[in-house]
Amino acid sequence: MSKAPEESSDLDGQIAFRTRKAEEIRERGGNPYANDFRVTHAIADVPRDVANLPNEPEIATDAPHYSVAGRLLQCNEKGKVAFLFLRGDRGEMIQLFVKIDYPAAFATLKDLQLGDIVGARGPMFKTRIGKAAMRTEELRLLTKAIRPLPGKLLGGQDVKDVESRYRQRYVDLISHPEVADVFRKRARLVSETRRFFDERGYVEVETRMLLQTNGGAAARPFTTHHNALDMDLFLRIATELDLKRLIVGGIDRVYEIGRIFRNEGMDRFHNPEFTSIEFYQAYATYEDLMVLTEQLFERLATVVCGSSEVVYQGQPVSLSAPFRRVTMRDAVRAALPDAPVDDPAGLCRHVTEKLHETLHADHAGTAMDYGHALTHLFEAHVESTLIQPTFIIEYPIEVSPLSRRNDRDPRFADRFELFIVGREFANAFSELNDPVDQRARFRSQVEAKAGGADETMDHDEDFCRALEHGMPPTAGEGIGIDRLAMLLTDQPSIRDVILFPQLRPEV
Repeated sequence: MSKAPEESSDLDGQIAFRTRKAEEIRERGGNPYANDFRVTHAIADVPRDVANLPNEPEIATDAPHYSVAGRLLQCNEKGKVAFLFLRGDRGEMIQLFVKIDYPAAFATLKDLQLGDIVGARGPMFKTRIGKAAMRTEELRLLTKAIRPLPGKLLGGQDVKDVESRYRQRYVDLISHPEVADVFRKRARLVSETRRFFDERGYVEVETRMLLQTNGGAAARPFTTHHNALDMDLFLRIATELDLKRLIVGGIDRVYEIGRIFRNEGMDRFHNPEFTSIEFYQAYATYEDLMVLTEQLFERLATVVCGSSEVVYQGQPVSLSAPFRRVTMRDAVRAALPDAPVDDPAGLCRHVTEKLHETLHADHAGTAMDYGHALTHLFEAHVESTLIQPTFIIEYPIEVSPLSRRNDRDPRFADRFELFIVGREFANAFSELNDPVDQRARFRSQVEAKAGGADETMDHDEDFCRALEHGMPPTAGEGIGIDRLAMLLTDQPSIRDVILFPQLRPEV
């Protein structure tokens, strides 16, 4: 194998050496980026059971041959023989045995450096030390890697630098093949989620990402401008309103898995673009969706992790149904026995007096009322303590602008949020389908925005018009796919389950 300069920190020197090597290959009439090698087997599918492999001198003339390709990670040359190691797309390695008896293959060694994409063809055998290897009768350079393998070199930074791993995910995947397993599990999570809803008669749809009004959630949007129409548009912060329009139109079970965009802060549980599933079912209640959610989470854990009992960052979590259910009032009452939960005026005074300790930053500028006061206390003192799956039910109507009022106590909504490991994973409610009430809720959101609240939604008159056509009793829910992927792959940050997370500009 052709040796690059040994300067372990001279990235420019190694790039120049590899670039010259590619030019040399071209000058000889070769192609350092060939595309005429036929792969017949994935490296993972090549037999490696040494009990069934012959020794090298005993390979039969009609022995099966395998054509594989992968990234060259190691090369050990010993005079007239060489041992190469290729890694495939699933992380499996194959050992290549190249000897001078096959001169064309042996001559190719001088064109190779670690990191190159290489093709090989030959039969499998058992080495003298009992390892599976391929007697390489054909060896081809398929792609010359101009940059060296990561390790000591990564744009001048160590490969362990976390931000470099996120920014250069391709390098992360080369250096840490276990990262690919995280994203394979995420893909399995999404495909199994689809299967779960398809089996139950839900219709998958795709709705608009560019909207004239900002609705479906209380969040700050991204804005853009459409030149042809000369109008500002919002990137969607939820799929809710369009999906409920489809319920009005007669699609009684509907879901969408897609990207959501919120112009908010970033931390280990938040990225400005993320993936969610929202689903809506006519003639169902939020209580029906609690049962459905238990079934979904238990099934996903079993399929992705092999068990409904998982571990997240050292904390055992049971995703076996049923999950605990508790009202927000009871949760706050248990955490803060001195808080006057059942006295609206007293609770507002209590929270106002301790505002600097309890006010959640996202609610700055929001008028203080019983609903917001209760929610502040819950977020400040209860939310982080909910490790095992817990449905928090009966949210105040003031913080639930799209939810149906509870018939017994209209101060509260028929709504739940699911909390696991101290974080929200799902939000659901029996949907508001009264157009008069909906208009009033929209007006209150507009008034809150005028009063300085950042996270509100706009008045969507077309949605109210849709409700006037009649939306059947409906329940709907949204689940964050990224957080669920974090839970089921035991990853500490949302950046670990998003292939290309948002980062500050590279300096």
